[in-house]
Amino acid sequence: ANISGGGEKGVPEGSRGYYRTAPFDPRFPNTNQTRNCYQNYLDYYRCLKTLGAKGKDTRPCQWYYRVYKSLCPISWVCGWERRGKGPRGKLG
Repeated sequence: ANISGGGEKGVPEGSRGYYRTAPFDPRFPNTNQTRNCYQNYLDYYRCLKTLGAKGKDTRPCQWYYRVYKSLCPISWVCGWERRGKGPRGKLG
């Protein structure tokens, strides 16, 4: 069963890779998770770029995807990409 808002199509609730809330990250101990959100967003696209350039499987990058989808409001992601501050701007 697909779970709407789960981040990945075809990942059933209860499977090993499914969660609704990002796990604790000791690099970001405070309640404000803005930096955590943005760092995982950047790490996802860096991972795709790095592994893709080497011709390797990019499935490990999905961890960053799930975390940033859990933490980041959609409006932020759209705004970063629209203003060129996301991976399609500075990183791409």
